[in-house]
Amino acid sequence: MSLLVSTTADPGRFHSFGPHHIDELGARYGLSADNLHAIRTISQVLPFRVNEYVLSHLIDWDRIPDDPIFRLVFPQRGMLAADDERIVGDLLRAGDRKGLRGEVARIRAGLNPHPSGQQQHNVPSLDGQELPGMQHKYRETVLYFPQQGQTCHAYCTYCFRWAQFVGDADLRFAAPGPEQLVAYLHRHPAVTDVLVTGGDPMIMSTERLRSHVEPLLKVDTVRTIRFGTKAVAYWPYRFVSDSDADDLLRLFAQVVASGRNVAVMAHFSHPRELATEVATRAIARIRSTGAVVYCQAPLIRYVNDDARVWSEMWRAELAVGAVPYYMFVERDTGPRDYFQVPLTRAADIFRTAYQDLPGLARTVRGPVMSATPGKVLVDGVERTADGDFFQLRLIQARDRRLVGRPFRARWSADAAWLSDLEIDPAAPADILAAVSPSAARPGAAVTA
Repeated sequence: MSLLVSTTADPGRFHSFGPHHIDELGARYGLSADNLHAIRTISQVLPFRVNEYVLSHLIDWDRIPDDPIFRLVFPQRGMLAADDERIVGDLLRAGDRKGLRGEVARIRAGLNPHPSGQQQHNVPSLDGQELPGMQHKYRETVLYFPQQGQTCHAYCTYCFRWAQFVGDADLRFAAPGPEQLVAYLHRHPAVTDVLVTGGDPMIMSTERLRSHVEPLLKVDTVRTIRFGTKAVAYWPYRFVSDSDADDLLRLFAQVVASGRNVAVMAHFSHPRELATEVATRAIARIRSTGAVVYCQAPLIRYVNDDARVWSEMWRAELAVGAVPYYMFVERDTGPRDYFQVPLTRAADIFRTAYQDLPGLARTVRGPVMSATPGKVLVDGVERTADGDFFQLRLIQARDRRLVGRPFRARWSADAAWLSDLEIDPAAPADILAAVSPSAARPGAAVTA
C-alpha cells in the first residue's frame, strides 16, 4: 500500500476540507474529471468533509477510486439515483441556485433523513413539552445531542446522521445546554446511561464538553456516560496532542473517579483506521483514564464487505485493549442503495469472521438492524422442510419484554432491512405487532 503523505500541511494540526476545496483536492491528488464531477454534484445533497490526517494517513491514493477509505469519505457516483444526479449536475452547471435549492430539498426529503421514526417516536417530553436535542428510545438510555457538537472531523458517506450536517435546522437534533436533560433524568430514574452523540462530541473543546458532562454527575441514577465518536479513527490527535487533550483525559478520569463508567463508543469502519501509531496512542491514553473503548461500525459495501476485513479489524481492536461490540446493518437512509449488503450475505460475513476470532474478541454482536422496534439481530439462516428462514432476535427493544425472544422470517436473497422481510405469522402476537410497519406510535418511546 502506498500512502501519499502531504507536504502542504502538518497532519498533526487539524485542517479540514469541504465542498469549496474540491478543485484544490483534485489538483493535489490528480482526481479524474469524472471523480470531480461526482464529488461536486453529490456534495450538493450529501455532506462532504475530510481532513488532513485522513488524506495523508488513511487513503491509499494509488487505489482510488476503489480504495475503501476514499469511498468512505468522498462522495461517489451512484450514491444518488441517476436522474437525481443528472438534474443536480445540470442545475449546477447552469448556475441556477434557486432551482438547485429546490431540487436538493426534494432529493433529501426522499432519502429518509430520520430513519426508524427518530423524530416521530423517540423525542421525549417534559410537562407536555418536547425536549430538543434528545432521544429516548430504550428505557435505560437517553441520547443527548449538544448543540456545539453537530459536526465531525470528517464525514462518512454512509452516515445515517447525515441530516445533522446539511444545514437544515428542521432536520437536526441539537440541545442548547444540559438543563432540560438533567431535569428529565431526575424525573426518569430508570435511565442509567446517557449517550453523548452528534455529530461528534469530540469536536467540542474540553471546556465546552465539560459544561455538558459535569451536570450529569449530579444525577445519582446516571451510572454510565457514553461518548459516540469517530475521532479516534479520523482525528486521534484529539486525545494525544490537541491543546486540551490532557484536559479531555482529565474529564474522563473525573467521571470515572465519581464512581461512574465512561464508555467511548469508537466507530471504526476499516482496520486501516487502527493501523497508525497515533491511533494506538490515542486508545492507550483513553484507557489510562479508566474509560473503556467499545468499537462498532456498519457493514458497508465497497468498504468492509469482506469477512477478512472484519476479522482483522476485530483482532486489531482486541490487541489495543478495545472491545469489539457491534456489526450494524447499513440503515435505510441516505445513499443506502449504494452501500447496502443483503442480510443473507451479512450473516455469512459475520459468521465467517466470528469463527476466526479468539474467545475474547467474541464480544461482538451482529449483524444488527437498528430498526423502529429496536435492535434486531440476524442470528443466521435455518434450513427446514418448510423452507429457509432467517433466525431473528430483539436484543434491545422499545418494549423491554420483547428483549431476547427469538422469531423468524422467510429467507430472501435480496432483503436488506427488516421492512423487506416476511415475518413468520407463527411468531408471538406481541412480536408481530412490534415488527409490523405500523407498530410504533408517537409517544411510544419506552415501555416499562
